[in-house]
Amino acid sequence: MTPKEEFLEIFQTHIHREGSAELLDYLLNKSDFFTAPASARFHGSYVGGLCEHSVNVFRCLEDYLARPRTREVYGLDYPMESVAIVALLHDLCKIGCYKAGTRNVKNDATGQWEKVPTFFFEDKLPYGHGEKSVYIISGFMRLSREEAMAIRWHMGFSGTEDNRLVGQAFQQFPLAFALATADMEASYFLEKS
Repeated sequence: MTPKEEFLEIFQTHIHREGSAELLDYLLNKSDFFTAPASARFHGSYVGGLCEHSVNVFRCLEDYLARPRTREVYGLDYPMESVAIVALLHDLCKIGCYKAGTRNVKNDATGQWEKVPTFFFEDKLPYGHGEKSVYIISGFMRLSREEAMAIRWHMGFSGTEDNRLVGQAFQQFPLAFALATADMEASYFLEKS
């Protein structure tokens, strides 16, 4: 199964909220979500990387929340619809932001400069990272407060925000911590970045 097929299966199985069909239509027919990279040079820096990363985050979050300790000791128990929404849609802010191009890299073996494919980041709607994803999703369907906060703060302490605010968000909205953890697991372990 391709990442796109897996994304569609997860989305259509778990997300049934009003406006979700219109959001999916937007992703399929009016955006580059399924062909965009997840980053310019790091994790998922290839065509389709954004979709694949989103599926990886879903799998990591699903696994994390299924652990008995997570449910029984920490009390984290969320509907599968919320899990799918925050994991699959947390990086919608990257839609339309990456342009294919080339850059020069010195070949260590030959000492010659070579053109290699790359992506350049150009954000036409510089609204922030997590907050931009919340903004895009909210144009189609309503998010719960915890879902919105999870998506907003999914970068965790690796973002540029004041660490005190990140900590407060994690404390008040545990799904934000869980999503940030799943995002890092997917990026650094599954995607080797």
